Order: sequence, then C-alpha cells, then structure tokens
Amino acid sequence: MPSANEPRNTQKPGGWGTIASSDVSRRTFNPIRDVLSRPVQPLATPKSTKEPISLSIGDPTVFGNFKTHPVVVEAVEEAIRSFSFNGYPPSVGVPQAREAVANKYTHPLAPLTANDVVMTSGCSGAVEMAISVLCNEGQNILLPRPGFCLYNTVAGSRNVEARLYNLLAEKNWEVDIEHMESLIDENTAAILINNPSNPCGSNFTKAHLKAILGVCERHRIPLISDEIYADMVFSGQVFTPTATLTSTVPILTLSGLAKQWLVPGWRIGWILINDRNNAFAQVRQGLFALSTLINGPCAPIQAAIPKIFAEIPDSYLPTLNMQLESHARILENELGKAWGLDVITPQGAMYVMVKLNLNMFADISNDADFCHKLKWEENVEILPGECFAYPGTIRLVITPPQDKLHVAASRIAAFCERHRK
Repeated sequence: MPSANEPRNTQKPGGWGTIASSDVSRRTFNPIRDVLSRPVQPLATPKSTKEPISLSIGDPTVFGNFKTHPVVVEAVEEAIRSFSFNGYPPSVGVPQAREAVANKYTHPLAPLTANDVVMTSGCSGAVEMAISVLCNEGQNILLPRPGFCLYNTVAGSRNVEARLYNLLAEKNWEVDIEHMESLIDENTAAILINNPSNPCGSNFTKAHLKAILGVCERHRIPLISDEIYADMVFSGQVFTPTATLTSTVPILTLSGLAKQWLVPGWRIGWILINDRNNAFAQVRQGLFALSTLINGPCAPIQAAIPKIFAEIPDSYLPTLNMQLESHARILENELGKAWGLDVITPQGAMYVMVKLNLNMFADISNDADFCHKLKWEENVEILPGECFAYPGTIRLVITPPQDKLHVAASRIAAFCERHRK
C-alpha cells in the first residue's frame, strides 16, 4: 500500500517532475483487488495446465449458471423504451424507485416512507456514503473481523480509524460482544455489521442482533447494517432485519439489487434511514448532500425497480436459496474430508469460510502461501483470509456450476494431501 506521507510533487530542472497523487488516493487500498492483480510467482513445483477455476470473486453471473429472472430484464427494457429516464434523475433517486424500495422493506416495527430511502451506486456506494456521513477524520468505526474489506478501504481512505471486533468461528461467526464493547471510546462514530455475512456465510439470530443493539444503546452509537444478502439464507435459518428489533437505535440499512436479483454490474443500491426519534435529522440532510456528488445512480435501472418488486414470483427467492445451498453443501461436504481443513457450516449468502490447520502441512506457511501454491499447482483461485483481516483461513465462492465445484474441491483435497505432514 502506498504511503500517504510520501513527498508531494518533485521537480526536475527545466522540465516536469512527478505529479503526486492525493493523500486520499494514496490511503485507498483494496486487498482483494490487490491480491487478484498480483502475478503468480513461479514455484519449483510443476505449473498446472488444468482448466482454471475461480472461486474468488462474489459475482454470481461469471459462469452463466445463475441468471436473473426475465421480469428483471423486461422491466429495464420497458424503462429504456419509455424514453422517460434518459435525463438526470434526482440525486437521491427516482421517486418511483424510492417509493418501491420503501414499500418493500417497510415493517410495522420499522416503518419507512420514500423520504427514508436514498438510492446509491450499488451497495458499495451505500457503504461509502454511510461511513462518510457518520465519520469525521480522526474518529473511529467498529468493523467486523473477518469482514468485507471494502469497509476498511473506505474508512482508511477517509482517515477514519478502523477498529476490528472479532467474530467467533466456533459460534458460527457471532460477534464477540465483550470485545466489541471494549473497542468503544469517545471517538467512536459508528458500528457496522454485515448480516448475512461476506465472507463468513453466517446469519445472526434475533437474540444476537438484540445483543449488538444493546451495545449501541448503552453507548449511544448509531449502527450501519449491511444487509445486501437479506433473506438469502439456507434451510433452518431465518433472516431478521436489524431495524425491526429496536425503536431507539438509529440505523442506516444498506442493500441493493446486486445479489438477490443477480445483477451486480447494474450498480444499484440504497440506504434505508431507520430513525424513529429524529436522531438522524442532520445525517439525513448529510446523505442528501452526499448524493449530489454523483447526481444519483443510473435512472433507467432505478425506474425498473417497481416492476421488479411487483412481478417477480414468490417462488423466485426460495428457489435461488435452495440452489445456493446445494452448492454450499458440495464444498462443505467435500472439503470437510480434506486434510488440514475445518469448514465452518455456511448458513446463507454466497460463501464458505475454511480454517487452515497450518501445523498439519509440511510446507504451507500461511493462508496466502496456501492460495498461491494452490493456484500454481491446481489452477484453482480462492482468497486468503488476509483479505478479510483474518489470517489462517480461506474464502470460497459457492456460485460456480456444481460440476466445477466438485472438480475444484477434488483439486483442493489433492493439494492438501500432497502437502500434508
């Protein structure tokens, strides 16, 4: 990662020197993109000539086996052919889209109106806006470990200290509440949770969410709840929207079309302002102001949202979840038999986390070394836990076709056997 303390512009006599990038840009670092952009360093062992299989990026569209519902495509076609959404939209969002989002996610215990919705450029844009509106330079924000690295990327870019609270693998990645609370001080601006979780594939119970809200309540700290995988849970699991469990803690709930509707490239997300007591009065205005930086996301896609929400059949999401679960169980079952691997049972989302028993391998030094050698020897790409601030683990995406998952799991098992002590 480049240093933000490097000297500014350097000049050469009689000519242009090096123009330095801004401090903000030099503080911006995304570990996933960094890992995937690194060239594979040659090793002494033979390089694999097998077909490459990528289980690294959480994009369900890559292999073509997960396709969005035809209604989603029809809705966009209709919006485009109407010629009504070719101009600049309101920066906070197209009114029809805000209304549709509010109607879909309103709840008697967490009521919403269109004015409580801000449309964003993907859920990533929602993350950026939420952290930006709540945190000043020099303050700190509590983030999960392991957690989606974009949270740290955004905080670091804005010179906001990321304090990482532990998730407990032995408790299906529940928050270590005592550890979370120990990180709070007078400069803590917000707490962020992600449920269901990337990278963990976990889903919090209602009781556990209430325990997290209790921390917020005791310390009067607002919550950012990233729910991009809302309702994407497996059999025996129930997803609970965090905002439905409190009438006092102000919450910015983040979500979007990307995962549930299988269109991450469309870059449409939203922020729900859950604020029963007007504690977010200034934050609401701040979000409206921040929305003007890009003057709102793509208007025709926003305009398609009412039809998408109204006409996709009720069977769509249960069918998608069953398909995702069947994929997850392939990796869980097959990798669970591999030498040196402990698979944490996934409960939802699109990921499986695996703990490495490094003491059981002869020549694997850490998670990054495991992933590097695996790619070289078996041509399977996965992400090391270092990307999620959780060394000693690996994350696998479950969305490739089932035949590729079987092949990938077989190669990983062979790799583990080859490197065992």
